[in-house]
Amino acid sequence: MIDRRSFGRIVGSGAAGAVLAGLSTACSTAPSAVSGPAPAAPAGGKESPDAAASFGPVRQITAGVLNVGYVEAGPADGPAVVLLHGWPYDIHSFEGVAPLLAAKGYRVVVPYLRGHGTTRFLQRSTPRAPQQSAFALDIVALMDALGIKKAILAGFDWGSRTADIIAALWPERVKGLVSVTGYLITNRKANQQPLPPKSEWAWWYQYYFATDRGRLGLERYRSDLARLVWKFNSPTWAFDDATFERTAEAFDNPDYVAIVIGNYRWRLGLVEGDPRYDALEARPARGPVITVPTVTLDGAEDPFTPPGNGASYRAKFTGPYAHRTLDGIGHNLPQEAPAAFARAVMDVDGM
Repeated sequence: MIDRRSFGRIVGSGAAGAVLAGLSTACSTAPSAVSGPAPAAPAGGKESPDAAASFGPVRQITAGVLNVGYVEAGPADGPAVVLLHGWPYDIHSFEGVAPLLAAKGYRVVVPYLRGHGTTRFLQRSTPRAPQQSAFALDIVALMDALGIKKAILAGFDWGSRTADIIAALWPERVKGLVSVTGYLITNRKANQQPLPPKSEWAWWYQYYFATDRGRLGLERYRSDLARLVWKFNSPTWAFDDATFERTAEAFDNPDYVAIVIGNYRWRLGLVEGDPRYDALEARPARGPVITVPTVTLDGAEDPFTPPGNGASYRAKFTGPYAHRTLDGIGHNLPQEAPAAFARAVMDVDGM
C-alpha cells in the first residue's frame, strides 16, 4: 500500500498537496473496502482463484486508490518489465509476449488498467478520474506495491500513453520504454483542432461517446462495439471468437463505462475530470520530452499510425532511440506480432 510520504515523492512537490488532499483517505483504506465483486487481497500479491487463460492465476494487490488485478511471469528477481494494454483490449494482448520475456529471465507484470478486469477502486466514493495522469499514478503505485524501483515499460494505445507519461515525468523509474504509435501524451488544447477527414473518421467512437446515446450504446453493446473496433483497428488480424471472448470478460468491470466514456470526453475537453489531479496534469500537458532509452513501433495497417515512419514524433525522444514499422500489422501490435514486440523490449534493455 502506498503511504503519504511515498505518494508525495511520486507526484512531486508541485502537485503533491493537491493530489494528497483528496486521495489520502482512499490510499489508507484496507483491501476489504473494494467495491464490486473482485477478490480482495492484502498487499503482497496473493493469488486469486480467477485465471487469465495463458498466464496462470490473476493476482490482486492494493496500490494507490485501487486493488489491481495483474498477472506475473518469470523469476521474481529478474529485471522488471511492465506491459500495459489499451482500449478495447486487456492483459491478453500480451499472452504471447509475456512467456517470451519470462523465458529470457525477465520479471513480467501485466496489470488490468482502471475500469478493466478485476481491478477495482478501494472506495465507492472515489471519483472515477479519467485523466491520463491518473492512469500513470496507478502504475507507479503498483510498482511501489510490488517493490519495483525501476522497470522497462512497454505498451500500446492507452498503455503507450501511460508509459510515455511515466517516462517523461519520472524517468528515474523507467529503465527503457517501448511505445506503440510513438508519443501519445494528450494535449487537450491541440485536440481542439480538426484533423483531416480520413483521420477523424477513424476516431468515430470518440464522437459517439461524447453523446448520451453513445454512453448507453457502450453500456448495452460493449462486446459488439469492441469487436467492431478490433476489426477496424487490425484489418489483417484473423482473431477467433475464443480470443475475443477472453478479453471481452474484462469489460464487465463495474467502472468500465464510466472510465471509457470519461477518458474520451476528457480528451476532447468535454469534461474536466477530478480536480485533485489538475496540478499534476499540467505537467504532461506541456508536452515534455522523453529522455529514457526508447523503441517506438508502428503497425503499417494501423489506421492511427501517423505518416512519415515515425518522423512526426521523433523530436519528442531525446535519449537512445530506435523506430520500427511492422508490415501487415494493425493496432493491437503485441498480440498480432508478439515476437517483434518482445524483441523491442529486449533491445531497449540493451540500449
